[in-house]
Amino acid sequence: METTKRSVLKAVLWNTLGLVSMTLTGVLLTGSATVGGALAVLNTAIGFVVYLIYERVWARIAWGRHA
Repeated sequence: METTKRSVLKAVLWNTLGLVSMTLTGVLLTGSATVGGALAVLNTAIGFVVYLIYERVWARIAWGRHA
């Protein structure tokens, strides 16, 4: 089973990548660093929570694992 610390670290690293890519996309699409940055932060916050819950649920599912 995966530890909570590992799940949190994976979520933080994944969302850092997402924050950077979403910020660049938001700035390119809106032409505004403020709007693009705000959208990226909101998306990252929501994504972090959802991803962490998703990882913890899957950590408890034994299906497809080999001992």
